[in-house]
Amino acid sequence: MEIRDHDFFYKTALEAAPLLVGKLLCRRFEDGGILKLRITETECYMGEEDKACHASKGKTPRTSVLYEAGGIYYVYLIYGMHWLLNVVFGQKDIPQAVLIRCCEGFEGPARLTKKLSVDKSFNRESVIDSNELWLEDDGYKPELITLARVGIDYAGEYWKNIPWRFKDAKNLSPKHQ
Repeated sequence: MEIRDHDFFYKTALEAAPLLVGKLLCRRFEDGGILKLRITETECYMGEEDKACHASKGKTPRTSVLYEAGGIYYVYLIYGMHWLLNVVFGQKDIPQAVLIRCCEGFEGPARLTKKLSVDKSFNRESVIDSNELWLEDDGYKPELITLARVGIDYAGEYWKNIPWRFKDAKNLSPKHQ
């Protein structure tokens, strides 16, 4: 069943990040083909106080999408070459998002967006209304574990080690434990 309920996206990112694990990320391509991948790992970013969140420096043209009401995508470029896919959650003016880190068969957020042909054109697109990129719930129940976030050493020890990464223990790879 497609997840098109506004209330789901008005949860905080911290509430939503574990709920996204096990859901299906669905992509319709230009040729009409549809690829559905099970989300196996997410990371939560919680507002201006979270030194790892892009909003920690305040509202800018790049981060303004985080200040919108939940239910839209935040897609940004890292290292000048990789697109990363996030879902904005929560109420307007409270910046927070969930990074989709991995799906079955695709370890790493950059590999995932490459496989799904996700780029900046999806930034600010509605998750609720999109016919190209959406979420589904098929009832799968993951075995959740929490871990420290990765790739954010710049945020300092506290923010680096907070356990806001959620992973399906049924889909652990030794590289990302």
